[in-house]
Amino acid sequence: MGKVIAIANQKGGVGKTTSAINIAAALAVLEYKVLLVDADPQANATSGVGIDPANVSAGLYECVINSQNPKDVIVKTDTPNLWLLPTNANLAGLEIEISNLTNREYMMKKAIDKIKDKYDFIIIDCCPSLGLIVINSLCASDSIIIPVQSEYYALEGLGKLLQTLKIIQTHLNTGLDVEGVLLTMYDARLRLANQVVEEVKAHFQDMVFDTLIQRNTKLAEAPSHGKTIIMHDASGKASISYLNLAREILQRNGLTKISDRDRTIKIDTHEEEELKEDF
Repeated sequence: MGKVIAIANQKGGVGKTTSAINIAAALAVLEYKVLLVDADPQANATSGVGIDPANVSAGLYECVINSQNPKDVIVKTDTPNLWLLPTNANLAGLEIEISNLTNREYMMKKAIDKIKDKYDFIIIDCCPSLGLIVINSLCASDSIIIPVQSEYYALEGLGKLLQTLKIIQTHLNTGLDVEGVLLTMYDARLRLANQVVEEVKAHFQDMVFDTLIQRNTKLAEAPSHGKTIIMHDASGKASISYLNLAREILQRNGLTKISDRDRTIKIDTHEEEELKEDF
């Protein structure tokens, strides 16, 4: 039975989709069977792995509303061991259509449970809200990864998200755990970024992943090519970061061990100069 992990934060622009795509890709490269579920009506995870949402005739919406079997709409990506449950524009109307239905919070879970045993990991890319689609995603998940931007407003809105998580854990999905807090868009040159990292680690302690996802031009470019960062720049710093993160996730689930040396990327002076050239 695969583990379902939601990537969620109601604050936009914190790297949810980028992280969902590349966590899924990194786990796949480490030879786990992975399904990426696009649960955002913007369909950025779908386009981010090279699938045009306009060409998706059936996706997550049809699986939830029409009870279509997900295995009939899942597509293979260019990344080995990585599959996609895509979405299209229809998903935008999902919340209105299910708002008055019985057990409306569990409709996505019902769909995902049909194929859960076919994969080692299922990664759900959530939309930036706390609406019914996200609640469905969290009710279908075993755990959540919370991306937090390494900038001034990093903790803004996290209180509301954690309050929502507590309600879901109490009333809707008692088995939902916090897999970890992921710091994204980190720039080691900025004092503020380092202060934010310290503040988040002081607040969340062991919940924070050791791996930091740095600002990186290649990482920003990859979606425009419809590729994961591993397919776009396999030996680059961003690829290494997501592979390190995947190993941390595996370690937290008792599936592997990593040495202290491999926990984080060490940036030497030459690489710092390369980072400067990126911006």
